[in-house]
Amino acid sequence: MYAGVLMFLLLIVQIFKDRSKYINVSVKVFKYAILGLFALHTAGLIVRWYISGHAPWSDAYESMIYVAWATMAFGVMLGVKSDLTFASTAFVTAMILMIAHWNWMDPSIGNLQPVLDSYWLMIHVAIIVGSYGPLTLGMILGLITLLLMILTTSKNKEKMALNIKELTIINEMALTVGLVMLTIGNFLGGMWANESWGRYWGWDPKETWALISIMIYAFVIHMRLIPGLRSRFGFSVASVVAFGSIMMTYFGVNFYLAGLHSYAKDDQEISVTYIVTSLIVITIIAVFAYRKHLKYFKK
Repeated sequence: MYAGVLMFLLLIVQIFKDRSKYINVSVKVFKYAILGLFALHTAGLIVRWYISGHAPWSDAYESMIYVAWATMAFGVMLGVKSDLTFASTAFVTAMILMIAHWNWMDPSIGNLQPVLDSYWLMIHVAIIVGSYGPLTLGMILGLITLLLMILTTSKNKEKMALNIKELTIINEMALTVGLVMLTIGNFLGGMWANESWGRYWGWDPKETWALISIMIYAFVIHMRLIPGLRSRFGFSVASVVAFGSIMMTYFGVNFYLAGLHSYAKDDQEISVTYIVTSLIVITIIAVFAYRKHLKYFKK
């Protein structure tokens, strides 16, 4: 987390000031440090897989560390030439890992539930939970884009415009990859459901919210084709807000709704206070970003 935050702050300073040799060297050091930590994360997943004898995404804790790995993996791939993307991804990955290691998550290795003891765990869960990685990346890139808009001034608007354009393009690629994976994973889930429960689709809360997420992200990606919605500000806000459907699919269904996929029903529930606070913060950021968008970027 510290490496990602410090790298991000250095990049912001670089936008306001001329390129500095010391900043460039520091950014590279942090970048290689993050890559080294990502390699350790990968090794940890492999070791857990070997010890448990099954894919390391079978419960709440394992799926969280897998989502964190998938987020960083796509950040490395899509942000290979974008330091802002790389730093943002490192920060959000660290946040996910921090949540995974809170007290209400059980990191112990246990036996698989009978319904999960299937080769579909390797296929369906790997793809559909892995899709949360690029969608999380899209969320943080949308948020960083809004923050860059807020920091825009008449002196740095050209640099900011270039960075905002770069992040928006990467964001669109991430959401497209995430949507494709989410859709494929949903279809594969239907095949697993047919083998386990004798039907392809039963309007189970998890299935329903996965479908809702697909429709929401399909709309977000196609916003660029609608003249009134075709703006980097609108796309960034949508990529942040749309992530709420993933949070509902991933956490809300398990904690609040009863269904065949509610494997974590007995875990601690997410406080509504956090949800309301997040919406208020996003709204405030969006309002300030929109003012700068109207002033400097709207054509």
